[in-house]
Formats: sequence, C-alpha cells, structure tokens
Amino acid sequence: MHHIAYTVPDLDRAVAFFTDVIGAELAYRLGPVEDPAGDWMTRKLDVDRAASTNIAMLRLGPTLNLELFEYTAPRQNRELPRNSDWGGHHFAIYVDDVDKATEYLRQVPGVTILGEPETIEDGPIAGDRWVYFKTPWGMSMELINMPEGMPYEQTTDVRVYRPETAWSDR
Repeated sequence: MHHIAYTVPDLDRAVAFFTDVIGAELAYRLGPVEDPAGDWMTRKLDVDRAASTNIAMLRLGPTLNLELFEYTAPRQNRELPRNSDWGGHHFAIYVDDVDKATEYLRQVPGVTILGEPETIEDGPIAGDRWVYFKTPWGMSMELINMPEGMPYEQTTDVRVYRPETAWSDR
C-alpha cells in the first residue's frame, strides 16, 4: 500500500493535528491545484471541473503515507459520513498501550473519545484492545493493539500487519 487519502475541511488544522498530536512528519504540500479551463479535474478525480484543492502528504511511521486534501468545489457535501454510511470509514493507528494513548488524547482540545478502551474477549481477534475517537473536525479514528498470536492465526497462514519497529526506524 502506498498511501491512504482523506478530504478534510481545513488542511492547516489537519496537518497540525497529525504532526503535533499523532507524530506524523510533513513530506510536502502542494496547491492550489485547479483546472478552471479544462475538464482534467472531472476526468481524473471525478470532482467538479471548477474544484480546486490544496494537498499535503504526511508520513506516519516507517511505511504509511497519509495524503490530505482540502477541496473547494460547487455543491460540495460537507457532512462527514458515519461509519455505517456508504463511504464511511475510520483510520486505525497501532499503539503499544491503548489506555496510555487514550489518556494522552483526552488532553487534546477538540478530540472526543468514544466510550472507554476495551478488550475483545472472544472470537478470532480476542485480545484486541481498542477505542474509537474523533478528531477536532469529526473524522473517525481508532487506537488499536492486536498482540502477537491472535486466535485467528491458528486456522490460517494470513497475518494482519502489526508494527515490529518504532516509527523512527526507517
């Protein structure tokens, strides 16, 4: 996987959150990108031809790139989808200690923790500790820790990736 991308309402605010709070590194910023005289934006990105965007690429850990877009476009839907909506999503971050990370996020203005961290007791991912939270602009995210040796691993050769090195090891 090369990157995952999200459209955010305020690029500066999102970049600050991911770099200052989550620990991402800014790789580059680009924009504004627009094509008012042509149809490139429509053909290539399926957005209104009058759309313009500013872009930031961030690095989280040794392998994940996070691309953020801030679009301005006619008839733009400005409602974030819920997890149950078509196109709904959440972004999960592996942490060594879900409880400690949750307490850290409780101190960040605008972050909303959804419930309390919990551990799944039964099933293929028993031992998974997790909690959802919302960023200051309402994007759904998850803190997760899936220890080595998950129950599903007893019936398949498939393994879910889990970090084995620190973010700074590149």
